[in-house]
Amino acid sequence: MNKEEKIIEFMKNRLEQDIISTAESFAENFSDRGHFDFSIQSLRILDDILEELCDYKLDNDALNSVSSMAGSYIFEVARRNYGGQYYWVQDRDQPVLVTGEPDYSISIFAFDKVKGRIQNGKEDEIPYYFDGYIEAVKKVRKPVTVLL
Repeated sequence: MNKEEKIIEFMKNRLEQDIISTAESFAENFSDRGHFDFSIQSLRILDDILEELCDYKLDNDALNSVSSMAGSYIFEVARRNYGGQYYWVQDRDQPVLVTGEPDYSISIFAFDKVKGRIQNGKEDEIPYYFDGYIEAVKKVRKPVTVLL
């Protein structure tokens, strides 16, 4: 592995660790609101919290902070249940989770989705969005036959 590849690998690992620690902090900080166990069902609780925030006018710093915390939790629900790798998308100034490489590629931008949920209300519901991600992953996964 050359120096550039080592730097890229280090940055990917650092991004993953940052997202994991932010997601775990979110789960711990909001444990009084429900059981955040990184299950798909726990996204309903997260969505309820975001619904409450729709009533407030958040400045950009607060919106970015909430998007990072809640988005990291969504990312980790996806990664822990369906796998994937985090990448930083410079022109969008946020991470993306890509599931299925190299066989297929399903990507989600959770930070944008959280912002949309807070700004647009129920039309951008997180569980509905996540169901679309699950369906996309299931559709492209190839069944495997194992002969014993």
